[in-house]
Amino acid sequence: MSQKKVVVIGAGFSGLSTACYLVQKGYKVTILEKNSMPGGRARVIKEDGFQFDMGPTWYWMPDVFENFFRDFNYQVDDFYKLSRLDPGYRVYYGKGDFIDIAADPEEIIKTFENEEQGSGVKLRRFLNQAKFNYRVAMNKIVHLPGKSPFELISFATIMRLPQFFNSIQSKVRSKFKNPKLAQILEFPVLFLGAKPKDTPAFYCFMNYADMVMGTWYPEGGMFAVVKAFEKLAVSSGVEIKYNQVVNEITINQNKVTGVRSNDQFVEADAVVSSADYQFTESILPSNCRNYSAKYWKSRVFAPSALLFYVGFNKRIKNVEHHTLFFDTSFDSHAKAIYDNKQWPEDPLFYASFPSKSDSNAAPEGMENAIFLIPIATNIEDTKEIRNRYFDILMDRLESVTQQSVRNNVVYKKSYCVNDFVNDYNAYGGNAYGLSNILKQTAFLKPKLQNKKLPNMFYAGQLTVPGPGVPPTIISGKIVANLAIDYLESVV
Repeated sequence: MSQKKVVVIGAGFSGLSTACYLVQKGYKVTILEKNSMPGGRARVIKEDGFQFDMGPTWYWMPDVFENFFRDFNYQVDDFYKLSRLDPGYRVYYGKGDFIDIAADPEEIIKTFENEEQGSGVKLRRFLNQAKFNYRVAMNKIVHLPGKSPFELISFATIMRLPQFFNSIQSKVRSKFKNPKLAQILEFPVLFLGAKPKDTPAFYCFMNYADMVMGTWYPEGGMFAVVKAFEKLAVSSGVEIKYNQVVNEITINQNKVTGVRSNDQFVEADAVVSSADYQFTESILPSNCRNYSAKYWKSRVFAPSALLFYVGFNKRIKNVEHHTLFFDTSFDSHAKAIYDNKQWPEDPLFYASFPSKSDSNAAPEGMENAIFLIPIATNIEDTKEIRNRYFDILMDRLESVTQQSVRNNVVYKKSYCVNDFVNDYNAYGGNAYGLSNILKQTAFLKPKLQNKKLPNMFYAGQLTVPGPGVPPTIISGKIVANLAIDYLESVV
């Protein structure tokens, strides 16, 4: 019997994960990647001695990475070196007004107690609940294929049922009155792409990932992790073809037969697309799509982002590797994203300074920085708007950290809505997929398998478990198993 063939569209984390699991089972796997390097949103820029991760910069939930490599009889340190950041991050609330989140949970408890009497004890209880939820999520939920609501029924999930109908905001603010502390506890759900008031309280497990499991840094940045996935895939027998713009998925007798890219056709017994779900369906005949244009318009998408990759010719003071600027109104910014669909007047923003932890990230004596402003999808994106917001960032950075930096910029590149569309075919220019609100959780997310083409599958942040690097890695494993079940069922 000839070796069965699978084509994976996209070499992001979910595509690479899928390919590794499929090739492990003996299938011939080819990845077709639109761009010139792996990683998808986790690509890298290397210019003028500076290195910038283009997308994800936070390394949370290290157990997911450990479990992935363990599945192939490797360990994380076979591929890259990890170090835990201390502090994990800094949060600014105004000029010289900040809180550092230490690596040691006991130190975080002390920090909370210093800010608000009695909050240390409350935080300890809160993190214990978050730990329980994390274990339920990882053991009972995130590895499920999202086919049916009955998947969620277990003693552990039933006991937590009220937490799916209350918000993380109500849970946090009923316990912590200090607005600074509340914002720290609400911040991790931003990774889920929704407002805290719309995110189920069950997702407090992200606080356990934050404060107990910690914030880590892979030497060489997140692209070092991408390269590890690529190395594992290629060494296992996966063929990766870059600069391949997929323009057709061929079909015969209600089954996918292959994928056509800009310069070739690759035959397939099954296809897994880790590209944007809506884009993938747009190159299928309309009667073979899982979802209509009306469906995608009705979804609540996580934000897009305006990013700046900036090189400074001096070291930047008063910042940590990860620094959050919460010195303006969170609620106003959230309304601009989700309610008004417009550019925020006074944006919150995030900054990463990898050269604080990695001397190879910038030339000696210099600093590299990645700035991110969450913004609405499908909004106007022009050079003039980008420049205006860069000026806002520089003004705020100088004011809040009390130093002059604007005249020390020697490298600058921006990335925004139009780029997400052009580079990733991202629906509306989204950066993070779908918001993890209740009506878009678990079995209510877009399905992993095509309902009309049994050998067509989907992976990535628009499916279960959801947005973020760890969930997309898990998505790859779930989808690979579905594809293997199908391939083993047909002769």
